[in-house]
Amino acid sequence: MNKRDLLRVTGACAAAAVLMPAWAQAQDFPPKKNVTIVVGFAAGGAADTAARIIGKKLGENLGVPVVIDNRPGAGGNIAHQYAAQGPADGSVILFGSVGPLTIAPHLMKVPYDPAKDLAPITMGVNFPNVLVVHSGLGIKTFAEFVAYAKKNPGKLDYASTGPGSAAHMAGELLDDMAKISTTHIPYKGGAPALQDLLGGRVAAYYSTLSTALPHIESGRLIPLASTGPQRLPALPKVPTIAESGYPGYSATNWYAFVASSKVPKPVLERWNTELVKVLKAPEVVKELDVHGLTPQPGTREALAQEIARESATWGRVIRERKITLQ
Repeated sequence: MNKRDLLRVTGACAAAAVLMPAWAQAQDFPPKKNVTIVVGFAAGGAADTAARIIGKKLGENLGVPVVIDNRPGAGGNIAHQYAAQGPADGSVILFGSVGPLTIAPHLMKVPYDPAKDLAPITMGVNFPNVLVVHSGLGIKTFAEFVAYAKKNPGKLDYASTGPGSAAHMAGELLDDMAKISTTHIPYKGGAPALQDLLGGRVAAYYSTLSTALPHIESGRLIPLASTGPQRLPALPKVPTIAESGYPGYSATNWYAFVASSKVPKPVLERWNTELVKVLKAPEVVKELDVHGLTPQPGTREALAQEIARESATWGRVIRERKITLQ
């Protein structure tokens, strides 16, 4: 064998060595160790609830343990950074949220790039929030909420699941459209935000339906309006903000599955297949619906487009309103 042939063979072997890990991992699916779904918020909120419903069915389908790993803090950004630095074998996937994926990068310096460090798998669930207030506040309608805020600038505060979260931006958008000034109070998830709301330590909360509904039914919380384009089926008498004098208002929330961009494409495609199957399962759809969560399974490409579209939208709102984290 001459030197030229030796170099050709050596180069082919090197190329095969580079491709082998992706091929091998695609064949070895699911990963032999536990599968971990990382959630960026505390246990008890909508993200945690949905992840556990989906994770249970996923484990049954794959025949492997599925562990929910709650890593709350910084509006979900801690979990997103953790997932971005996760292993390349696909054993760790993230139930990512609209805030860290499309909003937070426009508000703060985050230690990851959603477009480069996290790879899309599929949209998970979509849902509006509902603006609720403590029953002891004395406000019974959305019109009264806006009137009080106009008369008392800065005195009405509202909870969110963190800076740059969908709940945070829902409040910013209402402040902008209604020309009012409310005070944003960030928390590490829906459960601690709800705890302070029920305790009267914060006046309002742009809550998920699953978090607020039991306390609405008990009378401890008053629902004023929902943030989506249509009324919530579980609360048909509660108007949307859009129909309450602010047409065009819409601030929906969603959670989507992503993973570290180090995970090979064949593994990401397999995760898409398995997760879409779970999200379409009738028993999963039914259980999610009980919590006001609508499954939105789709392609990896569709999720990438949605992330890019929402990032552009919220980036523009943040720039035009000069929103900063104080």
